[in-house]
Amino acid sequence: MKHEFEQKVYYADTDAYGVVWHGSYIRWMEAGRCMWCEAAGQDLIDLEKNHDIVLPVVNLNVRYKLSAKLGDIIIIETDVEKFNGLSATFKQAIKNSAGKVLLEAGVEIVAISSSTGKLYRKMPEILADTFVKELTCRV
Repeated sequence: MKHEFEQKVYYADTDAYGVVWHGSYIRWMEAGRCMWCEAAGQDLIDLEKNHDIVLPVVNLNVRYKLSAKLGDIIIIETDVEKFNGLSATFKQAIKNSAGKVLLEAGVEIVAISSSTGKLYRKMPEILADTFVKELTCRV
């Protein structure tokens, strides 16, 4: 299940030249992963409060291709690319309104205990089932 959303580029997203600051893309990608989880039936606040699970990023590979500018409308695409039982990797792209790719990224997450900060040895079942289901639906 690919999730997409549009975002307008505001002054706070840009540098002094009106070009999107590189960190703004990371923030939009985080929003995309949160929205993907919600669309897949996972409430991240509930996971933390009631299941002791948070999902930090452990690997981020970003390839910047073109710059967005002040006032542009961009599209953030997010999908789960792989799941190995311990971590999930999301494939993300940010495009301009003409469909040109501005950025491509692979983002790997793991599950840790929100109370202890320790890594779960395998992805908790409540999440593992979601990732397996989403990847299986494509076959």
